[in-house]
Amino acid sequence: MWDERLHRMVESADGPPVICYRAKGELPLKETEWHSHVRGQFHYVEEGVFVTRTERGSWLLPPRRAGWMPPGEMHTVSIAGPSLAMAVFVAPCIAHMLPDKPCVFGVDDLLRELLKRAASWPLDSEPTPERQRLLDVLLDEMRRAPEEELHLPMPVDRRLRRVAMAMAESPEDTRSIDEWASWAGMSTRNLTRLFREETRWSVAQWRQQARLTRALERLATGEPVAAVADGLGYASPSAFVAMFRKAFGDSPGRYLARQAAT
Repeated sequence: MWDERLHRMVESADGPPVICYRAKGELPLKETEWHSHVRGQFHYVEEGVFVTRTERGSWLLPPRRAGWMPPGEMHTVSIAGPSLAMAVFVAPCIAHMLPDKPCVFGVDDLLRELLKRAASWPLDSEPTPERQRLLDVLLDEMRRAPEEELHLPMPVDRRLRRVAMAMAESPEDTRSIDEWASWAGMSTRNLTRLFREETRWSVAQWRQQARLTRALERLATGEPVAAVADGLGYASPSAFVAMFRKAFGDSPGRYLARQAAT
């Protein structure tokens, strides 16, 4: 089968240095099992909302963003709503030119068009000098793409990690920081100090980013704003919309419409 052949190609360090293809999903994808790739993966999202998780934390990929996963990095992926994406698998011999950690990049028009062109080539076609020149430009643009703060870092300390996991799994939980500290068997002072040291964020900032991640996942499936706000523990839809607008510069409906139109 073609899928099996594609899998063999992207999981081999041999063969073409760069492999590009277009992937379309009609249904939401529940979280995959933990896995890694022999090659580095640059994943550009045109439609849908992707969330990638590693031991270091999670990365949110709304439309017009691309995620980078270095070779050998264990991760899981989930997709909210129907999806359209372009994947670039980079051989280890050149993956070292890209970051050594997972991250999210913004994608401009030039990089987007380069990805589209490369993804349109048949995988079994012979490389040509013209295509190699385009791939060289593609790699240059991937290296210079601006990194974006769509990362939810995971603390290392066992107690902090327990709190973070509970907040991520139950974003509607409205316990105060004092209550979370008591639940974790820590003083509030230690919880807040260590959390900032390990994630660079306050507990409140981390919880808000976890809620934003879950909000985009649910909104991408067509769930009404009021239901999302209630499910995330906000007192009213207007409070949720105010938080969303502060983070993304627009209301949920306009934000998703703008992303779909770009």
